[in-house]
Amino acid sequence: MLGVLINEMEVKELECLIKREMDEILFDMKDERINQLVKRAMSERYQILFSLFKRVASPKECLKYMPAKKTDQRNKIFKKK
Repeated sequence: MLGVLINEMEVKELECLIKREMDEILFDMKDERINQLVKRAMSERYQILFSLFKRVASPKECLKYMPAKKTDQRNKIFKKK
């Protein structure tokens, strides 16, 4: 475990940087030209960024960027019945 001492201005800067990266990933995930393997890697990166974002952002901001749960498997189960 690592610890970091940062001031409020640095927290806001980190928040902005992470939000920008997450927005870019969300935008690229909608692009149909991108390979599924690449999208999976982007999704993993988003999860890591979101876990960092939770540490510096308010709960209200976190709700805006909360990743959607994977419902594909659940939908497959319900379709079989």
